[in-house]
Formats: sequence, C-alpha cells, structure tokens
Amino acid sequence: MRTRWLPFIAAAMALGTAASGRASDLAEIKETQKKILERLDAQDKILKDIQAKIQQLPAGGGRPQIDPNKLYEIPIADSSIRGPKDAPVTLVEFSDFQCPFCAQTTPLLEQVLAAYPKQVRFVYKQFPLEQIHQNALAAAKASIAARHQGKFWEMHDELFKISRELSPENIRAKARLIGLDLKKFDADLASPATEKEVRDDIALGRSADVQGTPTLFINGKRVTNRSLDGMKAMIDDALEKAKS
Repeated sequence: MRTRWLPFIAAAMALGTAASGRASDLAEIKETQKKILERLDAQDKILKDIQAKIQQLPAGGGRPQIDPNKLYEIPIADSSIRGPKDAPVTLVEFSDFQCPFCAQTTPLLEQVLAAYPKQVRFVYKQFPLEQIHQNALAAAKASIAARHQGKFWEMHDELFKISRELSPENIRAKARLIGLDLKKFDADLASPATEKEVRDDIALGRSADVQGTPTLFINGKRVTNRSLDGMKAMIDDALEKAKS
C-alpha cells in the first residue's frame, strides 16, 4: 500500500535537493523519507489486521447466531424469587435497572405472573450494561443491599419507577422510602461482596449467551416472542412437558 506514496515522496526529495545541494539537507530529507515509510508500513499493518478480523466475523452480523431451541442451565441459587418457590415453570430475566426496554417489559412480566399465580416463579438476574448505563451497577448493588434486608422486590419495583433518574441520591431516597436501615444499606452497598454478586450474575448471563437486556428464559429456553401470547404459549408447553 505504501508504494502509492513513493512518487510523492520522491518528488519531495527532488524538490528538496534542487533547493539545496548541501549534504546535510539531503541526509535530512532521506531521514524524513524513512520515517514516512515506516509510518505507512505501520498503518498498512493496522489495516490488514482490521480486515483479517472483519473476515473472521460470522456472516450476517457481528454477533454469533444463537440457537433459539438451546436449553441453558441457569442455577437459581440465592436469587430473588417472586411466586411459589416450587412452581413447575421458572421464568428468568437478565435485566438492567437503567434499561428502558427492561422497564417496559416489567408490566408484561406482571401480567404473566398474574395469569399463572401458582405455576410460574420469576427469578431476577443482574446484568447491568455498564458501558452505556452509568448508574446501572449502582442500582443493581442497591437491589442486592435491599435483599439483605428482605426487601428486594420493593426496591426492584421502585428502581424501575425511576429508571431514567437513577442518581445515587434518588436510589438512597428509595431505600429510605421502603424502610431500609440506611446504615446497613450503605455498608452493603459499598461491600465488595455485594458487587461480586452482581459480577457472578453477569458471568452467568454471558455463559447463557446473554448479549443485552432484557433477556428472558422459560425453563432454560430463551424467549424469542416477548408478547403475552408468546410467553403464554411457551409456559403452556413447559407445563405440558412437566406433566409427562
């Protein structure tokens, strides 16, 4: 690629030589030419590396294709659960309190739980998108700190009400509103163990091919139709399989 620039460099050298016949000037011009060629070589290598990486990407986009029928093992462990703990169907959401799409999905999930009050348990997993949502991690830690006082779902609901205004002051105001011990809340919020819980959920999500939020699973199968009818169809199918 650098060869296209050689005529221009040679012309510059000729002009410089014509302007001055001094050996020192000629040596300086040659040194400048050398530096220019080195920079062009470096840029050429960078471009080739970029092209090689582009060619390695899967066809049809930058993200690998995900099998919609794949079943994932998503351990519940100590996650917060809404609904009967022994329900035959488990609905898992990887979510971000600052994600507008997650906030919009919350009413849908409430409808699903209302339609299946005894058959479905809802499990919330933390997946804050820190690169684009600067307050998402703080909100995730706040919900875990609230869980340590037995009020995860109260904090969950309040945080989604202010998903566009998740400042530290507003988050702490919600902690006060739901009646948390603020001294303990602040301590848990700052605890490395609390952040580790968030990081563990993120790692779990990545192992389940979670790439964005919200991502939903019903009995380990990814939800591709996030409508009430679509989710009901998946739940009904899961209930039938549970009977057999």
